[in-house]
Parts: sequence; C-alpha cells; structure tokens
Amino acid sequence: MNIRFACPQCSSTLQQDLAIGGRLQCETCELGWDVPQQALQGTSVQRCLVCPSGELFLRKDFPQRLGLAIVFAGLFSSCIAWHYYLLWQTFAILFVSALADVLLYAFVGNVLTCYRCHAEYRGVSELEHTAFDLEVHERHRQQVARLRDHPHEPESGDDRSRPAGIA
Repeated sequence: MNIRFACPQCSSTLQQDLAIGGRLQCETCELGWDVPQQALQGTSVQRCLVCPSGELFLRKDFPQRLGLAIVFAGLFSSCIAWHYYLLWQTFAILFVSALADVLLYAFVGNVLTCYRCHAEYRGVSELEHTAFDLEVHERHRQQVARLRDHPHEPESGDDRSRPAGIA
C-alpha cells in the first residue's frame, strides 16, 4: 500500500509505502506514529491512518487539470474546424476527445482519499467505500474553517468521522 499525506505537525507532503503493522514517519520533523490496529484489515483501509477520520471516498487517480485540458483542447480544435466549415473534421475531433476521455476513465485506477486530511491511499481494497459526497466534504470544510476562526473551541460532537471512543 502506498500512502501520500501531509504531516500533522509540519505539513510536509510525504509519500510512503506501508506494510501491515507498519509505522508512518515524517522525514522533515521526525514525527512518527504507529498505524492503529483497527485501521487496516488486510489491504482494506477502514479509517484514515493519519487522522482519526473514518470517512473516505474514491476518486480517479488522474489529475483533473489534465483532464480538463484535454476536453478544452478538443473543444477549441473543433471550434476552429467549425469556423472553416470542416463539418466532418469538427465531429471527428469531438469524437476523438470523447473517446480519449472514456478510455482514460476506463483504464485509470482509483485512489482512496480522506475527507478530513486529504491523505491518499493507493493499492488498497476499495469495495466498501463510496464516491465523493459533497455533504460530507462540506461538513469537514466548515469544521476546519470554524476551528481556524475559533481555535480554542472544542471540535463538534456531531463529527461522524470518528468511531466511538477515538479522540
């Protein structure tokens, strides 16, 4: 399993290969912590290994900006062909752009991401996790903003990202 995360202490971006029962370590500030036993079951991640959140989502492991660049390049090229009255070339360009998009979607793997700390997990079993949920994301985003504005206020007791008994 490969994990990419930001260190909770110094915010350095780290990427590590992790074996079951392993330890996460920041090379910058040398903060280290053991992976909780209940967080992993085989190659399945039950909760985040960096923060205590249990809310994880699946997304495609592909840069969104590159995908948008491909779509806009196809759109721009087809507009140029349309301007010169090249009807067949216009639709061919649009078709090739759509085909490239479908092929990328089909062949690019998924990455498991934590809503709370944005840690990314590759090479894990992803059967029990769902796609991105805007409501859960917004709840975490608002909690971060609230804690930034009022740092001495305790975290919400309604944080469903934490399993019972985890602080």
